[in-house]
Amino acid sequence: MQERFNPPPDVSHLLIAGRARGNGSVSTAGRSRPSRYRRPSYQSSYSQPSQGDSSTRNIFNPHDYDSVNEYNPRDYGRVLSEGLYEQPHQSVGFWHPKMSKVREHVLRLWVRTIVILMAFVFAALSLYWGVFYNVQNNLRALEVHVVDMDSQTPPYNNVTAVVGPAFTDLTRQIHSASLHQSLGYRIIPPGEYNYSPAAVRRGVYNWDAWAAIVINPNATTMLLNAVRSGDASYDPTGAVQYIIQTARQETTTYNYILPQLQILTSQFMAQFGASWAKMLLSNNSFSPMVLAEAPAAVNPAVVPLMIDLRPFEPLTATPTVSIGLIYLIIVAFFSFSFFLPIHNKYVQPKGHPPLHFWQLIIWRWLATVALYFFVSLTYSLVSLAFGVPFWRPPAPATEVAISATAYGRGSFIVYWMVNFLGMVALGVACENAAMVLGMPWTALWLVFWVITNVSTSFYSVELAPAFYGWGRAWPLHHVVQASRQIIFDLKSEIGLNFGVLFAWAVMNTALFPLCCYFMRWRTEHEERVKLKERDRYVVRTPEGEREFPKREGDKQPKVRKGVMRGI
Repeated sequence: MQERFNPPPDVSHLLIAGRARGNGSVSTAGRSRPSRYRRPSYQSSYSQPSQGDSSTRNIFNPHDYDSVNEYNPRDYGRVLSEGLYEQPHQSVGFWHPKMSKVREHVLRLWVRTIVILMAFVFAALSLYWGVFYNVQNNLRALEVHVVDMDSQTPPYNNVTAVVGPAFTDLTRQIHSASLHQSLGYRIIPPGEYNYSPAAVRRGVYNWDAWAAIVINPNATTMLLNAVRSGDASYDPTGAVQYIIQTARQETTTYNYILPQLQILTSQFMAQFGASWAKMLLSNNSFSPMVLAEAPAAVNPAVVPLMIDLRPFEPLTATPTVSIGLIYLIIVAFFSFSFFLPIHNKYVQPKGHPPLHFWQLIIWRWLATVALYFFVSLTYSLVSLAFGVPFWRPPAPATEVAISATAYGRGSFIVYWMVNFLGMVALGVACENAAMVLGMPWTALWLVFWVITNVSTSFYSVELAPAFYGWGRAWPLHHVVQASRQIIFDLKSEIGLNFGVLFAWAVMNTALFPLCCYFMRWRTEHEERVKLKERDRYVVRTPEGEREFPKREGDKQPKVRKGVMRGI
């Protein structure tokens, strides 16, 4: 049986035959060829008369109809009736009857989008507002150790303590009377700290407590000796110490711990001052002349001394552990839209074959991580340029240290690596979300990602409701904690911080290829849907994409599917 041979299609239908000027009718020989496929050398018969048969002498390009003599826009409908062209659009009013369907469609989309945005804004912002919900009732999560060593060690144990019991009784009274709205005062036996004020400082440094109140072993002895001997050099701040470290969380310290300690100080001085003056006046063994020589021992007698082991200095460090990190997330987020068109040039066959898709994925990941490497360096250099001292040596845990760093001159390198790994953990997650969600929903992801990271990083999770416990696993929380530890020489959890950030980076890297394939599938699916509605189909060739007009019954050529076809 002889095999059937399909001859190539006739291309004569790509031209429109027009009659001479004397004939007003218009005839066609088929469909017109799209303008992008006209040969550059082609000219209408009115500019270059053809030789030969008179039936083909007046063939012209439909896009040259403006140059045809006696052309009238009204005659355009005759061409339209043959299905070759559409009449040029003419604008109408908003309430035109033909606008009813599109008006209804747009209104539905508008209402739906508003509802989605309202629901998202309410939910997302509630995550931020919720961090401060019932903060006053959660103040007891900020534990403060009260260590009374007054008159409990030789050679001061032969005196009946006055200062220590007054302080411990007052903290018990505040703790029981205020229910939840007070710090978590906890009276610790001095033996747990080996009767050493330095050990209490070390406990605060190691985050055993947010603060500590130490009543020194010689508090009562010094006070009695001063009123008995008339010691004018008596210092009322030598009896009691408040131990804090502001750099652990300056917002929590300034807003909650210090105000509560000031209230405690005011109440103690009011109660102890009155009882102490009454005791002095009722005891005849204290000479008024001697008391006059030591006025500080009479009033105020005892003033707690505030010792800040790690002050929050310099203030230019504020952006490095707070607002500045938001910009790190934003830069990582927008790198997707900046570099995706550049990376896609590898798979757009314009004078070259497309790159294997799996190799494109590897290239994109390597290029993105390299970008984070240099951007994180730039971010770190900004802190260095504005005076954050990355060169100062560390200090002992029990001493007050201003602007001490954890690793001396190596602190900047460690700080840079924290920002780099944090940017990988935060940024690759943004890349994955952008590929899966697409525009415009990616913008909502950015809002969600910033709010959830900020609300659990810039504020104490201890004061937030228990719901926010997941914040301790979020990447920005560990970037902030590691940055504080490096810049202010705080308790080191750098291994945990790097471990969590590395786990985020590995998880997002594992999801990265899947998200790339999903984005390609979605893009091609959207293209196939659009092509079904067009009057021409697209064929991909080694030279690039080419479009051909559809005849009646033609279908778009099928594209081979399957996520692994690029391998």
